[in-house]
Amino acid sequence: MKHIVFITFLLLSVLTNTFAQKHGVQYDTNIINNDLVFKYPDTLNNSYLRQLKNDYDLLKLTENKIEDIDKVLSVLNWTHNQWGHNGSNEPSKNDALTILKEARDGKKFRCVEYGIVSSTALQSLNFKARVLGLKTADVETKKYGAGHVLAEVWMPQFNKWVLIDGQFNLMPILENVPLNAVEFQQAISENKKYKLIDVNGEVSMKRRKSYLSFIFDYLYYIDTQFDNRNVPSNERILYEGKPSLMLVPLGAKNPSIFQIIYPLDNMVYTNSINDFYQKPK
Repeated sequence: MKHIVFITFLLLSVLTNTFAQKHGVQYDTNIINNDLVFKYPDTLNNSYLRQLKNDYDLLKLTENKIEDIDKVLSVLNWTHNQWGHNGSNEPSKNDALTILKEARDGKKFRCVEYGIVSSTALQSLNFKARVLGLKTADVETKKYGAGHVLAEVWMPQFNKWVLIDGQFNLMPILENVPLNAVEFQQAISENKKYKLIDVNGEVSMKRRKSYLSFIFDYLYYIDTQFDNRNVPSNERILYEGKPSLMLVPLGAKNPSIFQIIYPLDNMVYTNSINDFYQKPK
């Protein structure tokens, strides 16, 4: 019996150490690249966003909401309910109006499309929002399921970026303050008393456990595009010829391959939270 207890203790110690090594993610908080520029649409003069807002009557989602968080949760809930998830189906074009039109025709889409629609819908309501790509630590060698897509929105109420997941209709909060992707990763790994909420409040324990078993490994590499406007590719801003910025944990490799065969040649890399989480201008 003593041997069994000792072996069990040893296994738990190994697993704990492995967990700490794998998930002890840290970033640089000092380095700031002042040359990095992010672009967001001019909502008032954007005909595309105006059409989206009018065609789908999006103002009704927020007209009785005072707090930013309630407005965002309402848009998140609306996005989640536009179609069912299909991880292998893509729209004919990657823009919100096309996605929503094809969803009305019965099509179902991936996490990517939830990220696009939730961020664009929020932009139409005068929020700064962006699509966010998450990737696992083993993104280069994992054959399938190495990435997940969601969104972040700048919430003036809290003066910070906030993570929203349209596929799962969830937002993480800690002490009533919504969390961005890095803060969410830290809250999980440090076992903080965070909550997962939707438009109706805190979600059930079953839903919480299911989501955490899915999302945690994706909260390692985080990337977003510099240009978050719906403009032609030849008008999109780049940095050093690249369209996206990836936040890489300190000590981690800058990944150059996605799922063994797909080149990741469109990224600028940074270890700095301040680079990635600039206040939008």
